[in-house]
Amino acid sequence: MNIFDKAIIFATEAHSGMYRKKSKTPYILHPMEAAAIAGTMTDDIEIITAALLHDTVEDTAVTIEEIKDRFGSRVADLVKSETEDKREELPPDATWQIRKEESLEVLKNTDDLGVKILWLSDKLSNMRSFYRKYKKCGNALWQDFHQKDPDKQFWYYDTIANLLSDLQEFEAWQEYKYLINKVFNKGE
Repeated sequence: MNIFDKAIIFATEAHSGMYRKKSKTPYILHPMEAAAIAGTMTDDIEIITAALLHDTVEDTAVTIEEIKDRFGSRVADLVKSETEDKREELPPDATWQIRKEESLEVLKNTDDLGVKILWLSDKLSNMRSFYRKYKKCGNALWQDFHQKDPDKQFWYYDTIANLLSDLQEFEAWQEYKYLINKVFNKGE
């Protein structure tokens, strides 16, 4: 069994019983979608595997060391690039801005195409979900999030688009930018 096949089982077990925010949608569909998106930009199995595992450390009891032991250093480094320090001792809404700024620093300071593909894959999956919900309830969608201000959400997602502009030849980046404009009512 290759690392991706193992990762499917591992991620499914790690996210078992989890659902997307205020939804009955099984959480595992998000990392699976992120992996599928990554697969449209690369055939590098480690990048695609990292997309599948990208939320395991941040949102489950899985550690970076466990990812490294099971899937190798490269996959672990990619997963780590997208793993926020959630500061469990503080309320998530109080740490949102600093967590996002720290995350953006990682993206600003990398030349690793794998990191960039991973970020785009995750954020495009998020933006697709936001767009579906936005069509139903407009800006009320942000009430389900730790950051309820759509302008701050726009700042974060648009900054990511700009930092990933070297991927703009990919349809995934173009779709991401299009959905940002739709969800945040920015015309274009």
